[in-house]
Amino acid sequence: MIYEGRAWAVGDNIDTDLIIPARFLVTTSPEELGRHCLSGLDPSFAGKVAPGDILVAGRNFGCGSSREHAPLAIKGCGIACVVAESFARIFFRNAINQGLPVVECAKAKRIREGDVIKVDLDSGLIKNLTRGEEYPIAPYPKFIREILSCGGLIPWARGKEA
Repeated sequence: MIYEGRAWAVGDNIDTDLIIPARFLVTTSPEELGRHCLSGLDPSFAGKVAPGDILVAGRNFGCGSSREHAPLAIKGCGIACVVAESFARIFFRNAINQGLPVVECAKAKRIREGDVIKVDLDSGLIKNLTRGEEYPIAPYPKFIREILSCGGLIPWARGKEA
């Protein structure tokens, strides 16, 4: 699984209320949630993102309340993958369950907004095509790659029922 796109950079401790403010939790539509993605941080964010772009963050991304709407909003906005120094545990699991690839990278802060990056989940490598740098990441286990390729935990489990 490879994702390539423009990087959008945010800082440390981006909580789920910044990702999708509570006033927008009246729907589970990824498209509707996506229109308000990161509006707690930048109200114009969703309008700037192109499909396939990559969100890059610092430490503790997705902290705060357990809000499955947060990864749905990120996906609905068009973000293909999130790279961060670290994730809140519940956000990490919610993201995988919703089919959103999230990758921990100790060198995430070397990626600047506007850089074009390629994230290879199979080989465990991020290439910063703008800067000519590479950053190692832990490759995903096969079962997580399967969950992501099915679009999330529920579609993956439905496929196992057959």
